[in-house]
Amino acid sequence: MKRKKQLLGMTLNELKKVAQEAGLPPYAAKQLADWLYKKKVASIADMTNIAAIKREYLKEHFEIGITPPSDGVKSNDGTIKYLYPVASGNSVESVYIPTDDHATLCVSSQVGCKMSCIFCMTGRQGFTSNLSANEILNQIHSLPEAERLTNIVFMGMGEPLDNTDELFKVLEILTSSYGYAWSPKRITVSTIGAKGLKRFLDESNCHLAISLHSPYPQERFSIMPVEKAFPMYQILALIKKYDFTHQRRISFEYIVFKDFNDSVQHAIALAGLLKDIPCRVNLITFHAIPDTSLDSSNIKKMELFRDTLNERGIICTIRASRGEDIFAACGMLSTSRHT
Repeated sequence: MKRKKQLLGMTLNELKKVAQEAGLPPYAAKQLADWLYKKKVASIADMTNIAAIKREYLKEHFEIGITPPSDGVKSNDGTIKYLYPVASGNSVESVYIPTDDHATLCVSSQVGCKMSCIFCMTGRQGFTSNLSANEILNQIHSLPEAERLTNIVFMGMGEPLDNTDELFKVLEILTSSYGYAWSPKRITVSTIGAKGLKRFLDESNCHLAISLHSPYPQERFSIMPVEKAFPMYQILALIKKYDFTHQRRISFEYIVFKDFNDSVQHAIALAGLLKDIPCRVNLITFHAIPDTSLDSSNIKKMELFRDTLNERGIICTIRASRGEDIFAACGMLSTSRHT
């Protein structure tokens, strides 16, 4: 039997093609979008302003494409990690992080990852496949706490800008008036600076987070092999061509490793590297993973690193660690144990 196409994750232009295929007038595409993204119906049968005979055609060839999480585990700090089934028997994890005044969802874009960063469990898992727009958006749409969300970060499994076509469909649906109508200020895309970076800078107003982790290219290369393909100096040179003083914000992610990148000299070098970019630096605690020589730095060194950057005009904060006890913290996501 031919697999039905999934409507969730389709842009307005794609829905126009669906309407045309079903013999519906062009304005029906907007009706379909309203049912999917605003009314959030679970069935094509619920699309009551579409003629019954056309709904039957749609049901024959399409489905909404909603897949609830197959599992969820809650941390002592309130963080919840969800497991979502995706194509070919695979799965991905996403992480819901509530605070007193915010609720953030960390969304995955790939099954595994190609980037092979040695401090990351997803990188250790290797790459299986890109997620479709449906599979990415479903993590948000089907989240049990979806109505409480204030922010979305593409910082889960995978490199978002290695899956640009599907990512951009999702960003369009999230921010367009026909979709969820979110402000781009509520969305952050995190990247190592992959091939899709220029397209993102040209086409999106969402916030950007760059994984840096060292101010020295060779040192960065030793833990992030992608430094060879996407050198940090080229990434920074590109970023300097864009305006980050108004709507869009840029931050740099910096995991702090004991006796590796946590010295005052590293902080001074990092401040020099970023001095011409209006940005902030987020210091992240390293959460130990198997078979790595890297270790966590201590809070005193992290505070000194932070203060050194702040004294040099670079806004720097230490990010609170969440979900470590359920393997939901930064760098700990992996579904290899579920396969």
